[in-house]
Order: sequence, then C-alpha cells, then structure tokens
Amino acid sequence: MTKVSEIVVDALLEAGAKRCWGIVGDTINHLTDAVRRSDLEWVHVRHEEVGGLAAGGEAYFTGELAVCAGTCGPGTLHFVNGMFESHRNGAPVLLIATDVTRAETGLGFPQELDQRKIYEQYSVFCEYISHPDQARRIVVQAAQAALTKGGVAVVIVNGDMFEEETKDALPWSVHRPKSRLRPVDAELDALAAKLNAAGTVTLYAGIGARDAKPQLVALAEKLAAPIAHTSRAKEFIEPDNAYNIGMIGILGNKAGVEAVDAADVMLCLGTDFAYTQFYPGPDKVVQIDHDPTHIGRRAPVGMGLVGDVGPTIDALLDRLDQKTDTSHLETARKQWQADLDGYKDEAKESDPTLIHPQFVTHMLDRLAADDAIFTADGGSAMVWMLRHMTAKGGRKFLASMLHGTMANAYPQAMGAAAAYPGRQVISMSGDGGMTMLMGDLLTLKQEKLPVKILIFNNGSLGFVEMEQRVEGLLDSYTHLENPDFAMLAQVCGLKGWRVETANDLEGAMIEWLAADGPAILDVRTNEMELVMPPKIEAGQVASTALFGIKAVLNGRTREVISLLRDNFLR
Repeated sequence: MTKVSEIVVDALLEAGAKRCWGIVGDTINHLTDAVRRSDLEWVHVRHEEVGGLAAGGEAYFTGELAVCAGTCGPGTLHFVNGMFESHRNGAPVLLIATDVTRAETGLGFPQELDQRKIYEQYSVFCEYISHPDQARRIVVQAAQAALTKGGVAVVIVNGDMFEEETKDALPWSVHRPKSRLRPVDAELDALAAKLNAAGTVTLYAGIGARDAKPQLVALAEKLAAPIAHTSRAKEFIEPDNAYNIGMIGILGNKAGVEAVDAADVMLCLGTDFAYTQFYPGPDKVVQIDHDPTHIGRRAPVGMGLVGDVGPTIDALLDRLDQKTDTSHLETARKQWQADLDGYKDEAKESDPTLIHPQFVTHMLDRLAADDAIFTADGGSAMVWMLRHMTAKGGRKFLASMLHGTMANAYPQAMGAAAAYPGRQVISMSGDGGMTMLMGDLLTLKQEKLPVKILIFNNGSLGFVEMEQRVEGLLDSYTHLENPDFAMLAQVCGLKGWRVETANDLEGAMIEWLAADGPAILDVRTNEMELVMPPKIEAGQVASTALFGIKAVLNGRTREVISLLRDNFLR
C-alpha cells in the first residue's frame, strides 16, 4: 500500500517534473514530506504569485512540466494571477490546489473554497482526486493535458486525502504523441491560387511558427515576401533572417506596419495577434492556425485554414509560382533598416546627466551574453526589450504579452535560472513591477538563483503615465517614491549597483553582469520618456497637446518642456 502523497510525487517525477514551487503549510504538509523524501526539488518562495510566475517561466522556456502546490484558501488563491499568466503563455504548469479535509467540506469551514470554480475557466484540466485509487490516474491526465495542450492543469486535493493509502495497481503514464496537421489538398490549391494571383504578399508569423523557421524563409523566398512577426516570435524569426522586418502593433515598427498595409495578401501563420485595428480588410487576410477556434477570432478573414505551420508550408510550396518582382520586399527591407537606425539614434546620450531607457537597453544588448535569457515587466520595460534587444539565435525572451500583468519579470527569471543553471538570466524590471513583489528577493538569495535584475527606475508607473497623457489627461497617481534598490539588494544579501549618470553606466553594468549570484542594477532613467508608436495619428498628437495645455494651466510647465525636449527635440 502506498500513500496518495507519495503517488502524486512519483507521478510528477515520471511526467518529467524537476521542481515544485510553493509555501509549505497545513493541507500540503504530507505532500511536502513526500517531496522531501523524493528527487523532486522544493523551491520555497515568499509569495505564491511569484511561485506561479516562476513555474510558468520554467515551463515556458523548457517546454517541460513545472509544478506548484498551494495550501487551502489563501495559499492557493495567491497563485491565481501567476497561473493565469502561465496559462495564457501556453506554459505546461501543474498546480496542486488543496482544500480543507473532506469532513469539513460544504460547511463553511475556515479557508474552504471551491477551487474548481476558480480554475476551470482558465486551465486545460481541472479535477479533484475524489478517491485514493484515482491518485496516479488524475495526476497523469493533468500532466498529459498540460504538456500536450500547452497550459495550466489543476489537481484539487483535500488535505486529508494525502494520508490515504491505495494499492496503486494500474500503471497510468503520460503520453506525448506527435502529429502533423495540414489542410486538405483542395484548400491548399485554393490558397495557392490566391497567393499566385496576388501582386504583393506579407507574411505575419506568430508563436505557432516556432518550429517552422526554415519553411517560413523558403515561403518568403518563393513569394518575395517580407516577414513581420509578433512579439513572442521575436527570438526565432529575427536571427539571421534576411526577410525579417520586425513587428506590427503599438509596440511594433514602421516597416512591419507599412508592409502589411501595402500587401495584397497578409498571410498569418500561427498567430493570434489580438489587435483588430492593425489588420487590413478581410479580403486581404488569410489565416493558418492549428486551432480552428482561432480562425477569424481577432479580425475578419477572407480565408481560414487549419494546420501546423511547418507541414502546411511544406505541402504548399510546390503549388506556388516563383514571384520575380522584389520591389515590395526591398521597400520593406529599406524601411526596416531605417527603423533600426532610428532605434540606434534613440540610444545616443548627448546629456550624461539624463539616462534614456533606450541607452540602457542598447548597452545591455551589447554586453549581455549571446545565449542570455531575458524577461521583461509589463509596460515600458517590455517595449525596450522587444525593440532594442537583438535576438541572436541562442537568446530567449519572455514578457507578459497576453495577460499584461505587472511584476512578472524577475519571478519568471527565477524559473529560468532554476532550469538553466550557469546560464545568464536577466530580468528587465520596471520600478513599479519590482516594488509590487519585492519580498522574493529573499528567495533569490535563499535558493541561490543568480538572476541579474536591471531596474528602470523612473519613479513612476511610466506606461500608465504615457497612456493618460496620450488620452489628453493629466497623469494621476503614477508617482512612485522608491528606495535605493542597490542598498535594498545589499540588505537582502544580494549585490547591488546604482547609476545616476550615463557616464557611470557601462562600468557598473559590466560588474553587475559578472557578479556571482543574484544582483541588482538600479538605473535612474528619464521619467519623461514616451513609448512612440510606429505611426503617429492626428488624434494622438491632439491629445498630447491637450495634456500640455492642461499641465501648463495646472502649473506644470517644466514637465511639458521636459516632455518635448526628451522625446521630440533630441
């Protein structure tokens, strides 16, 4: 006879899990005791949200199962945001969510809650272990769902269930079959006819094209088509790709936006880009996705096909005519180079007393390892990462693009550091994100996770401030009164550097990157920095001008002058 707690841990190990993130206590005490006696590593965090984000970072980067465990009531509830973020990222995470003992269920006992109602809305599997004989079977099904569907699976366990024993007679195990999905021949013929008839084509690739870069390049060559990409596709589309022209959307660049606008056909490959306003009319849009529910979800499409990107392109190529007019491609390439040159110009620092975040990011791009792993907080930090960091093939990137949460960066970096010991892992953190979940700086020290945290310390919720100004509003409640993060790092047992002038940055950054163990680089950046969209609309100009009028009338003339000087006159 074997205890349920031991079966759960063994099933997780058999599914490939290496570690479990959480905080010990009451309803998981028997589980954590089983972990103690196993090869599964327990990572003790200070806040469960951090544990959920860290597990998501580990799972996202490795593609393997990561695990969290939460105590009943508040313990499990603290995981919610981290789990929603991980699920939206498609990270295979398994959460063991516990509840009060079965004898107290349904009686309003302290800390009791219905875990199923919370998690079934955003998970690929959510089920109770209702009987000891189900223990291995339920955990295996949860792990298999997380790994094959890509997302969070939740196993709900009453605390007393872990103490139960069972014969564990049946050898349930996880299966991860591979398949190749492509449209039928008639659909491929229709797509080929549409592409052959089109004068110009722009490819738009997303995370669903992760394993299909050679096919994408071959398709681009055949169609003389530039390849724009989503933010999550940056790391594999950008490196060594003569057809790459960057991103579209508010975080994107002019080349990507204009190449989509100028195309007769926008061919979307493995992307579920959310912003309808950046798509052309439906007659121009063709979408290929492995999930039929994604077809036409974000914008009306003229043609939608279901298939994996690689196999679909393989079956399509021989049906296509070679396009010889490369003018559309060359125009996009020239604009992409102009965009890159513009990013470099933004990084030039004429006044050493004023540190622009682009200057910081370009220096990090130059000094960081070619195989470094980068995470970025939601807001302006992710903009600087996506626009100014260079993908070099070995580099990996993660930002909260689908959930848009704050404070994701250094917790996700913790997961990456645990999964890739010896590799450079860098969190690009905003001061708002950092101060939201500062407690787990102690976890970096205790668990010896050598994350390097760069803090863009502008004393404000910068992205929110920009949103308010662009809407013509006075920025309100965005000011942050921050500590000296370098001193805070030292108090927590980390190494820390603080930089307030541009001339001091390079030396400090070199020492910070070379430091043993976790370290913080606190850089005092320009507060009046705008995140400029790839195209400036008249309404945006008018709204920003309206902000300027309101600010002057409220005695904030100096801020308006700084906004103009730091963004438009340098």
